[in-house]
Amino acid sequence: MKIGEVCLHTNDVVRLANFYKALFNIDNGSNDTVHQYIINEDTNFTIYNDGECKSAGGSNISIAFTVDDVDTEYERLKTLDAEIIAPPAVRPWGAKNMVFADPDGNRIVFRSFPKRENI
Repeated sequence: MKIGEVCLHTNDVVRLANFYKALFNIDNGSNDTVHQYIINEDTNFTIYNDGECKSAGGSNISIAFTVDDVDTEYERLKTLDAEIIAPPAVRPWGAKNMVFADPDGNRIVFRSFPKRENI
């Protein structure tokens, strides 16, 4: 079994999708106001509005993405005006994580696994 899709529900598909397209450097040409695929690979990442009102501040879930270099992404995120919740820090299990919020308040983790000699 594998995860087939991670979907963020929102009141504003275009706004949230545009944030993630900028975050991931993706230009898929989509401006659909109801549903957008951001990543369409083994695990899909989508933004969706099912017509029900959503409240901002999705604090009950976080999504972690593995990146090459958390420090580089941290600097880039600051240019996107993302709300930084926790700057990059090495965790006891060896991952270097940072936490930020998307425009709807969902907690997103970027992580990398630096070589031990770089920690």
